[in-house]
Amino acid sequence: MNAIADDVAQLLDTAARAAREASAVLATAPRPQRDDALRAAAAALRARADVVIAANAVDVEGAPGLSAAFRDRLLLNPARVEAMARAVEEVADLPDPVGRVLAEWTRPNGLVIKRVTQPLGVIGMIYESRPNVGADAAALCLKAGSAVILRGGSESTRSAAAIHGCMVEGLRAAGLPEAAVQIAPTADRAFVAAMLRAAGLIDLIIPRGGKGLVTRVQQEARVPVLAHAEGLCHTYIHAAADPAMARTILANAKMRRTGVCGATETLLIDAAIAPSLLPLLVADLRALGCDFRADDRARAIVADLPPASDEDFRTEWLDAILSVKVVEGVEQALDHIRRYGSEHTEAIVTQDEGVATHFLNGLASAVGMWNASTQFCDGGEFGFGAEIGIATGRLHARGPVGPEQLCTWRYQVIGSGQTRP
Repeated sequence: MNAIADDVAQLLDTAARAAREASAVLATAPRPQRDDALRAAAAALRARADVVIAANAVDVEGAPGLSAAFRDRLLLNPARVEAMARAVEEVADLPDPVGRVLAEWTRPNGLVIKRVTQPLGVIGMIYESRPNVGADAAALCLKAGSAVILRGGSESTRSAAAIHGCMVEGLRAAGLPEAAVQIAPTADRAFVAAMLRAAGLIDLIIPRGGKGLVTRVQQEARVPVLAHAEGLCHTYIHAAADPAMARTILANAKMRRTGVCGATETLLIDAAIAPSLLPLLVADLRALGCDFRADDRARAIVADLPPASDEDFRTEWLDAILSVKVVEGVEQALDHIRRYGSEHTEAIVTQDEGVATHFLNGLASAVGMWNASTQFCDGGEFGFGAEIGIATGRLHARGPVGPEQLCTWRYQVIGSGQTRP
């Protein structure tokens, strides 16, 4: 067993050192070269769409007993491959995040100080079932001048390999080192452990998946981590909400894709409108296949709703299940979110601007929305082209992480012979 672990650690060491060398090339590669690599990769995704979909079909067939939400996360089809290619192109079209002067000032002694963006270096991306994450992460890291080592879930290994081949084709076409985008050379779980211990070789770990994965990474990593624990998102329907808008937003926020981290998991609805609106909301969602867990006040309005436990309000369902609670106004809604939420994304539906402003300012969550579906919490929808994940921590980056958030900065100090007294 130790010999196997040693072998895996050596594989990681070799991959990380190659990535480090590649990152040095990327850091100084001009924007047109990096963008050419992305556009060539997008073209390869389109040209090899049949190959990617066939590989994905084998992955899906090899993972029986999947829930509908898990299968949805894993599945690729022509539209989703085209969306991957389009996202890679959109990343290429974004402004260059590398080498931007964020601030510049002159000291009384004449020294000119500049704060300039620079790539992070080598990023380790650990993700689970969604194969498109590999393409998104690779594109964003290349745009930001960093190399990336991708370790996808065991259920999507063939899909990941096919997508990786397209990204490498883009690198090759642009004359950039192929080691700039690598996938784990082994499915052994020990490779993840080796990534987490790779301080000095990997500069940042980004986990993207369920709570168990993220918690493990945060507990074991000796490398800085950019992560969110889970997406326990809320939609609060205020007494001044437009009923038709509320129905449309909630149906989308919950049921568009139940397995994404921006899906609403809890409905909070004001007591003043719950008797008239909640039965309609329940009927809408039931027609779409949704089940419920509701508090006593909601069940007094819709009697056949299953009861909710305290634990239900702490659950990220990632499925067609919605927790429901009736509240007395915006402060009670905010109190519930602070108690049960994961600081991911929350939405308010209301025509009262003052209440909406109070709600948005009262959140600690990374993203707050007014009269919009929580499923808009997505890098592509934010104009980032794609995202490498949603950050809910308090440092470095919050919300969808795009190219700018994958850069750090350094200082350049320009003098004219000054010496310090």
